[in-house]
Amino acid sequence: MTQVVQDIDDTINRPALVTGDATFQAVTDAVVAPLEAPTPRWWMIALTGTTSLLLLLLSLITYLLWAGTGVWGVNSPVGWGFDIINFVYWVGIAHAGTLISAILFTTRQKWRTSISRFAEAMTIFAVLCALIYPGIHVGRMWLAYYMFPVPNQMALWPNFKSPLLWDLFAVSSYFTLSLVFWYIGMMPDLATLRDRALTKTRKIVFGILAMGWRGSARHWLHYEKAYLILAAMGTPLVVSVSSVVSMDFAASQIPGWHATIFPPYFVAGAVFSGFAMVVVMMAGARKVFKLENLVTMHHLETMNKIVLGMGMVMTYIYSMEFFMAWYSADPYEMFAFINRAAGPYAAFYWVMLFGNAVLPQLFWMKRFRRSIVWMVIIGIMANVGMWCERFVIVTTIHRDFLPSSWGLFIPTWVDIGTFLGTWGLFLTLFLLFLRFLPMINITEVKSIMPQASPHEGDKHV
Repeated sequence: MTQVVQDIDDTINRPALVTGDATFQAVTDAVVAPLEAPTPRWWMIALTGTTSLLLLLLSLITYLLWAGTGVWGVNSPVGWGFDIINFVYWVGIAHAGTLISAILFTTRQKWRTSISRFAEAMTIFAVLCALIYPGIHVGRMWLAYYMFPVPNQMALWPNFKSPLLWDLFAVSSYFTLSLVFWYIGMMPDLATLRDRALTKTRKIVFGILAMGWRGSARHWLHYEKAYLILAAMGTPLVVSVSSVVSMDFAASQIPGWHATIFPPYFVAGAVFSGFAMVVVMMAGARKVFKLENLVTMHHLETMNKIVLGMGMVMTYIYSMEFFMAWYSADPYEMFAFINRAAGPYAAFYWVMLFGNAVLPQLFWMKRFRRSIVWMVIIGIMANVGMWCERFVIVTTIHRDFLPSSWGLFIPTWVDIGTFLGTWGLFLTLFLLFLRFLPMINITEVKSIMPQASPHEGDKHV
């Protein structure tokens, strides 16, 4: 009796996570409809544009391999440029997927079910974009195998003191676990696509991907165990990956970099930019594919609250950076932060503050949290601000201890084109995902519906 009353109370007091025709069949039809419909013209046009950028990326990487890193804008003292800026940026975007899938799953947050698959896919694609940069910014890419712990004829082993190697292990581990977690969670839905397939080719392809899933009790038992174990393994990775990436800077002795606040700083920034990107992409996808009944305004509003919370954390960290620079009484440290706000790159600093600290405060008001236009604007500006933050951090070294060695970093067309090319890779994979795979986890959405409760028939009590 107590359980029945609790179920009824939860249903009354919580916003509905699935609206409209809330039946199991309706959920399956809504998610699968974009995959079974003819290819829309807008998708082909968009894919043409994104693949053009992808070809630009491949061309510029080939040119870089031929000409060397001199085609970049890096110099002395700014030895790191767009390569490390964009690497950290893409790693940040990749964090929302694992946070939504792993941490929110272990804490049994039901609202995550409609957005988990979407965020997991963005994680995979963003990590792929990030992994490009450790391979190409080492200069001699044909020697990249030195970073892997494999014996070779010259008896060379990886330099485990190098932050580059830390990045390689952290991000590759994160990618591997995220990919397995994403794929295992999709197996029941792949079996659904196999069973609904109208052509022999689709039936064979989805049959292979479903790996013989039949939905038996034993299958579900192993599925639940594997999913929980991977979620538990992914939870610490959310914190560790950005913490390791932050050590690229924090392990140095350069003013503005050598700070113990960098690990939590990068973790909070990653969650902030990742959630903001998920909101932007999900707001557009739910409208285009008519998924408003599955991805409700409650889902988007909840994510906006997380963006607001992380924005407050970022505001606090920005304040503490200036406070600690003043409190340290180190003239070099104080100059580094004053130069950020008033030096040659001051515009990037103020855009960073506006996008990350000021604009998200609008989410304190409900009408902004529930406005599609405003959440898209704030989400885009949050990601612009986070990119500017990475730019500001990396270019801190353009004015170091000796004024005689000061210089400016000016990106070349190769720098800019490579960054645009990574967007081409990200969006190409994203469009292919929307067209050929279920963007919403069908089985998890059904699990939170009232029909899935064993006490559904007892509500008359």
